[in-house]
Amino acid sequence: MLMWSGCTFANTPITIQGDHFVRAGKPHQVISGSMDFQRIPRAYWKDRLQKARAMGLNTITTYVYWNAVELKPGQFDFSGDNDVATFVRMAQEQGLDVILRPGPYVCAEWEAGGFPAWLFADPHLHVRTQDPKYLQAVERYFQRLGKELAPLMAAHGGPIIAVQVENEYGSYGDDRTYMAQIHQALIRAGFGTDLMFTSDGADLLGNDALPGVLAVVNFGTGEAKDAFAKLEAFRPDQPRMAGEYWAGWFDHWGEPHAHTDAGVQTKELAWMLSQGYSVNVYMFEGGTTFGFMNGANFQGNPNDHYAPQTTSYDYDAPLDEAGRPKPKFAMFRDAIEKATGIKPPPLPAPAPFTAVPAFTLTESASLWDNLPEAVTTEQPQPMEQFGQAYGYILYRTQVSGPVKAQLYLGEVRDYATVYVDRKPIGTVDRRLKQVGLPITLDAGAHTLDVLVENTGRINYGPHLADGRAGLVDPVMLDGKQLHGWQTYPLPMTSPDAIRGWTTQPVSGPAFYRGQVKVASPADTFLDMSAFGKGFAWVNGHNLGRIWNIGPQRSLYWPAPWMEQGDNTVVVFDLQAPNGRVVRGATQPVWYEPDVKTAK
Repeated sequence: MLMWSGCTFANTPITIQGDHFVRAGKPHQVISGSMDFQRIPRAYWKDRLQKARAMGLNTITTYVYWNAVELKPGQFDFSGDNDVATFVRMAQEQGLDVILRPGPYVCAEWEAGGFPAWLFADPHLHVRTQDPKYLQAVERYFQRLGKELAPLMAAHGGPIIAVQVENEYGSYGDDRTYMAQIHQALIRAGFGTDLMFTSDGADLLGNDALPGVLAVVNFGTGEAKDAFAKLEAFRPDQPRMAGEYWAGWFDHWGEPHAHTDAGVQTKELAWMLSQGYSVNVYMFEGGTTFGFMNGANFQGNPNDHYAPQTTSYDYDAPLDEAGRPKPKFAMFRDAIEKATGIKPPPLPAPAPFTAVPAFTLTESASLWDNLPEAVTTEQPQPMEQFGQAYGYILYRTQVSGPVKAQLYLGEVRDYATVYVDRKPIGTVDRRLKQVGLPITLDAGAHTLDVLVENTGRINYGPHLADGRAGLVDPVMLDGKQLHGWQTYPLPMTSPDAIRGWTTQPVSGPAFYRGQVKVASPADTFLDMSAFGKGFAWVNGHNLGRIWNIGPQRSLYWPAPWMEQGDNTVVVFDLQAPNGRVVRGATQPVWYEPDVKTAK
């Protein structure tokens, strides 16, 4: 059995000797959990890292989301919740090593797998290939990330013991030259001083593994023995490690909330540790995909469909979305303690939790009164052509009746609400493979509005390469193209500029505003069941998406984003809300959707 001492191994890299890791001359077993710092408010990083130690982990694995740190080409932001260097130093202070997964592609059920939206503005740029324009952008990102993190590599006394090369590329392609180019770009950025590795499913290892680079294997519950046998057959003379052991799963809109078997997972974790294998539990804490950063799946097979993920990334992890231990936490902790013989430190004191009193959003403002200046184009253009990355976009043109025909929108990216003279006539949902809807127009001139929501760019599968959002095909009415469009970008970055607030009823897509008084800030959930489809800001922070098809019906509101006294909540809703009442809750609110109804 490989052991670890439970102390901090400052200034001591991990190396490979035969089929095991070595640190300070002794065999070393990596016992890690994934926790992505950009999904957790900075004020809670220390708390979560302490809980990782309390479960018995000696390592934290984290992605870096490229699109969150380089919102525009060459403009980087490593402040606030993007301050990865501070997160890594905090991990070291808590006695934890760090495994870094910088991408450029990360999957993670994150928007476009972490690729910045501006990459898709160039129709000739091809991600995850040898395309020089793509590789140039990757080089710039890696070089800037290296300034933050290269000094924190274990070889320099820091806690970063290993760096991943790309991410599960074997499930996407088999271009070894591309993988070698990413490998060298990471080395040039200063990440080559310690272990580097590739990771993939057991049957795909051969597609992206590199000579002289550690290969680790990813798999789900019940697959450990088979996956490790395949890893051993593929690389018999290297350490055995699970790069991702999926001890949970994520949620899609319109599908049931994921539940996994903690008992089976605990036994499997215990078996892996007893074999001396290293393991990374994915996820230790999933956290929250705040704002518009959720991704979507689309495999590309005939029966597959576009499937966006929820704002909550609970993942059925040992810590819940708000960082509270579940029963799985204690089960995993006991298995790790038994395997290592090391008693972990106690849990930190729990953060306070509250259920804020129910409150009503008393004010409304119509979207029609809050449109920006229009951009004129002959044909509808994707969102990226207007310099927009996320949110909504409105396309408007004039049509003449009488007409009773099909309005064709093509493959909408991703959810369109259609209006004639500001009256809703239907929706087109990419999830349901819809491309149009019937339309009836009376005689005379009419205004046609198509309001499109980017519900999350694809983060996994072959369709990842085309990350355009909005309308990407010509729009046709009765088989004839419609020309002369006015386009209104609606990135929804802040509620501050919303105008036209009223206490009178409004119709159509609208903003709703109210206040809730809080005596003492504490974590809470907001039950948003009264609303249809949209998202919510609290004190200017975008808590994430609302969609009444479930399974998620609440939004996590962390205490660091709460004020003592009055707090302002603004909700955007495509549908007229049912009562405008928001209720506080101490537990997330899940709704088990009727899959037939949701689809």
